[in-house]
Amino acid sequence: MDDLQRVLGYLDAADPALTPDTEPRVLGQDLLVVPFWTPEFCRAVIRAAEAVGAFEPQPDDPVPGHEVSLAVISPKLYAAVEMDIGERLWPVLQTVWPYIDYYGLRDAFVIKYAMGAQEHLRMHHDVAQVSASIKLNDDYEGGELHFPRQGVTNRTLGVGEVVSWPSLVTHPHETLPLKSGTKYALTIWFELPAQLD
Repeated sequence: MDDLQRVLGYLDAADPALTPDTEPRVLGQDLLVVPFWTPEFCRAVIRAAEAVGAFEPQPDDPVPGHEVSLAVISPKLYAAVEMDIGERLWPVLQTVWPYIDYYGLRDAFVIKYAMGAQEHLRMHHDVAQVSASIKLNDDYEGGELHFPRQGVTNRTLGVGEVVSWPSLVTHPHETLPLKSGTKYALTIWFELPAQLD
């Protein structure tokens, strides 16, 4: 199967370890980890993002990164991810955070860190209901997603695992400096309820 079939058809994406009965692993205070994508699908998403070649900061982004939205890669991929998250990930998150409601995605984008280009991301918090990050590769050094208030990083996560956290003020985070290699991650922002938007 080629990348185009895999990505556009959202084939072999789901890690079968994530079931409705999955209990999230706690990485730190209100930082929940579950398996989500297969490593094969993660590699296909990286290759698709590179093929599009549109890694660039968004002009209105207060914390600009070298990123490309899944909607730019393929609107069909974006829609499949939005549906899959609502069906498989959100119900697991609701077992811990029962008062969250799913309004879809605000955005989902591949962010790239490379030596001599973007090597880190400054401290910030997101404007979303919940935020998440999927580790797409692990053949790099440094570049950990760091949560200083919780005293943890995502260093121990496996490829395809997703870490989720409340956005806004409680979970400021940064990406520590990359030391070698190229890092890719999928950043996900969950839409705020309409009355808060």
